[in-house]
Amino acid sequence: MKKSLAILAAVLSLNAVANEKLVVGATPVPHAEILEFVKPVLAKEGVDLQIKVFTDFIQPNQQLALKNIDANYYQYRPFLDDYNKTRHTDLVPVVGVHIEPFGAYSTRIKNIAELKDGATVSIPNDPVNTGRALVLLDEAGLIKLKDPSNTLSSPRDIADNPKHLKIRELEGALLARSVSQVDLAFVFANYALEAGIDTNSALIVEKGKSLYVEYLVARPDNINDPRIQKLAKALNSDEVRQFILTRYKGQIAPGF
Repeated sequence: MKKSLAILAAVLSLNAVANEKLVVGATPVPHAEILEFVKPVLAKEGVDLQIKVFTDFIQPNQQLALKNIDANYYQYRPFLDDYNKTRHTDLVPVVGVHIEPFGAYSTRIKNIAELKDGATVSIPNDPVNTGRALVLLDEAGLIKLKDPSNTLSSPRDIADNPKHLKIRELEGALLARSVSQVDLAFVFANYALEAGIDTNSALIVEKGKSLYVEYLVARPDNINDPRIQKLAKALNSDEVRQFILTRYKGQIAPGF
């Protein structure tokens, strides 16, 4: 009887390990899709990966800080650093996974030279990405910033606006919808892909900057959790690299 109970206890223990839950927050495309790809791999290693999809850039970090989820995957370092600074959190990057192009799109013009005087341009409304868009406008010669190297520039830092562009700041999730409503709209690649916008059609584009690698993010108290580390290893595998190259056909790139 004692031997049978010991065997039963061992089996139950193995089942418990095989069903360890890991809840990760992500935006839909491509983050949640990449997580879905590694889910079977993690299952074989005893991790039940559960993906919680968010459509904004604030909740995934809030929920992680509150310990309602175990990790998230949707952001790059400058955004994370700004979030930690302004929200007094200490979320930490685990591994970088991919790089998304950030670009400006239009349904009204085919070339940036066609942008008319007084045109409306929509850009992200969070400090990090506002500056990112303004730097790109400066590089395209459409505006002049007081300090073109300042990625935290705001519209107040525009020194010259020869085309009298009307800058409209919108929440990131709304930018893809604004493409048909304004003359030029800056859109994150994840929202562009979700909306069926070809990222190769961007009139202004920032591609491949290592500063903007998208990270798996955790907390100091769980960054060394074996479940997190197994996910990190899976996300930086050759299989994921090939999945990114094949699935997205150059619209996003591996960041590891």
